[in-house]
Amino acid sequence: MSEENQNSHDKPVENQNTQDSKTIQAKKKRKKLLAIVAIIVVLLFVLYLIVHYLFFAHYEETDNAYVQSDIVQVTSQVNGTVLSVDVRDTDFVKESQVIVLLDQTDAKMVLEQAQADLAQTVRQVRSLYTNNRSLQANIALSEASLAKAKVDVAKAQGDLKRRQGLGDALSQEELIHAQVQLSSAKSAESSALAAVNAAKEQLKSNQSLTDGVDVQNHPNVLNAKAKLKEAYITLQRMSIPAPVDGYVARRSVQVGQRISAGTPLMSVIPLNQVWVDANFKEVQLRDMRIGQKATLVADVYGKKVVYHGTLEGVSAGTGSAFSLLPAQNATGNWIKVVQRVPVRISLDPKELKEHPLQVGLSMTVTVDIKDKSGKMLSDQVNKTSATKTQAFNLNKLESESEALANDIIQTNLGKPIAEKNTEAAEAKTMSQIVSEKGQ
Repeated sequence: MSEENQNSHDKPVENQNTQDSKTIQAKKKRKKLLAIVAIIVVLLFVLYLIVHYLFFAHYEETDNAYVQSDIVQVTSQVNGTVLSVDVRDTDFVKESQVIVLLDQTDAKMVLEQAQADLAQTVRQVRSLYTNNRSLQANIALSEASLAKAKVDVAKAQGDLKRRQGLGDALSQEELIHAQVQLSSAKSAESSALAAVNAAKEQLKSNQSLTDGVDVQNHPNVLNAKAKLKEAYITLQRMSIPAPVDGYVARRSVQVGQRISAGTPLMSVIPLNQVWVDANFKEVQLRDMRIGQKATLVADVYGKKVVYHGTLEGVSAGTGSAFSLLPAQNATGNWIKVVQRVPVRISLDPKELKEHPLQVGLSMTVTVDIKDKSGKMLSDQVNKTSATKTQAFNLNKLESESEALANDIIQTNLGKPIAEKNTEAAEAKTMSQIVSEKGQ
């Protein structure tokens, strides 16, 4: 019995020792596993730091980016009534293509009136130059009359002296008659002298309107010519062209509508010149520089299509600073909000042609900021036109209107040879008149 009791007493002790050893082993395994997990976590963290430093630390990314483009408004330069509208929304148009036509009736009448006014003005100015020659002939005639009057005065004076020398042999009546003739001759001389002076003043007055210029460059002719050119250009502007290549949007003009100069008719969007405005947080701009490369993904195409672009510039202010109602941070309770600044990204034209983008589409932009050699803000003056049009072709309109005006001027100037013959005939006639008066 005593041995059995002793054996039964030793069994619990052995079981307890076994459990203690198992517990110790379990704790050792747990510590080992925890150590392994900790080492793995540390290794993963170190790997993350390495990968982040080598790759992700050199990139800034945002999905707050949208496609932007110039929205070119089509407006009329003159007043008029719309006769036809040749495009609709979504239509593609080429630069210089006529898209709206206005009623040309009034403009044609104004042009015809301007042509007639220019022709009449040229003829009136020609008459000023002709008057110069006529006034010169009048001066010659007046001078001839003055010379004759002087001869008559000298003759009357000689006749009076001769009769006064006869003394009592001459009757008083004949003496008075000789004095009257002398007085009449002197009056005629004074009148002739006044006529000469008047003719010279008239010539000076007329020459003041013609001195220093020819008919083509006379101020009256130039004024009428300018009005003609204005009327011609106004007529041409009754046809409204598309200013650039692009797609029609927001068309509001309708046939029969009376429009005034400057009225927006529609917009043309040049989708071959779009860019992306990426709104980065202010803390992301620290290492961004002009010229850095970027990759872009459009939501409309997905990640299968990747665009490549270049950072062209950073906006001069945050989006909220240029908003319609800027934040008033100096009033009331203030809560700091992380600001975003628009960054302009240009796109590769070839990629854009293969996969076109519409204005307002969402983009995801990733900028490689490893190259920090550029500047954050540009200090170079752009000497080339960012956008320009040849649709209105002002040089062509100017040359066409100039040619039309010059044709009218030349037509109404007359033939130079005929004018020379006329001048010669007038000079010959004038010399004959002078010689006759002298006789």
